[in-house]
Amino acid sequence: MNKCIKKVQAESVDKLQRILGTFDENLNIIMRELGVLIRVEGVTFVIEGAEEKAVSAVSVIESLLTLAENGEAVDKGRVEYCIELAREGKAQDICKLSSGTVAITYRGKPIKCKTVGQRKYVDGIKKDSITFGIGPAGTGKTYLAVCLAVQAMKQKQVDKIILTRPAVEAGEKLGFLPGDLQTKVDPYLRPLYDALQEMLGLETYTKLMERGSIEIAPLAYMRGRTLSNAFIILDEAQNTTREQMKMFLTRLGDGSKMVITGDATQIDLPAGKYSGLEHAASVLKEVEGVGIIYLTDKDVVRNPLVMRIVRAYDNDDKRRTQVADDKTE
Repeated sequence: MNKCIKKVQAESVDKLQRILGTFDENLNIIMRELGVLIRVEGVTFVIEGAEEKAVSAVSVIESLLTLAENGEAVDKGRVEYCIELAREGKAQDICKLSSGTVAITYRGKPIKCKTVGQRKYVDGIKKDSITFGIGPAGTGKTYLAVCLAVQAMKQKQVDKIILTRPAVEAGEKLGFLPGDLQTKVDPYLRPLYDALQEMLGLETYTKLMERGSIEIAPLAYMRGRTLSNAFIILDEAQNTTREQMKMFLTRLGDGSKMVITGDATQIDLPAGKYSGLEHAASVLKEVEGVGIIYLTDKDVVRNPLVMRIVRAYDNDDKRRTQVADDKTE
């Protein structure tokens, strides 16, 4: 395999240091993952290795420089993400992440898309009346939807935010928990509470809840209603039945927007029950005004280890499926 030398100009010491990372952590990740050697001469990265790998390293460093130029974070997670894009020949897609702030928290912190998949998801929510965000844990599906809901309310595009999810147990029985139904479902809605409070602050969040401008309720409470001028989020939708999903989608009223999020690999429905999320994604994919966005392990924005855990489970599921298919042949 032919070896070659490639060079990338960082242009400034500041950009160079941001790409290098603390104790050259970022650089070491690139070298380890792509199997190249990189040294620094002044403000120039000099890359040595097999041509294909060296070209990938160049695209990764150029992508990271683009992020640095636009004031984006250049951390371990971003480096690993750029490497994933480079392996797929999509490193240039990183420029899509610099297309603006999604929202700003009450503390003034800007919320931005961290992956290309997240950017596609956010753009889809803005474009379509109903958007499905389907992907593994840690991809920001719920959090970004809540951010956009708060922005829509602040801009007076909607009068109300409605957050709901099915009250399906993940290994525990609701009946064993103390209190009435609302108290029992509160733990299941906690991620929604947390996201709202981060965006609005506790005081504003409490006032809007008391005023009825924010409503959080189990999915069963949606039956028989028409939801107009509202931003409605259905979380953990993989645990809806087909009947529940149809009921929910047909609540859509004038001036409203719906976002349905879920992870098809974490279905907690009883045996024999088919997920309403999977069914809806299948039957609605050609319906105008409905967008279906699939996020993957590459869009996981929690600790980079989460991405590797998700990938390991996906690979195990594929292996088990293959073994089962081989046995039936």
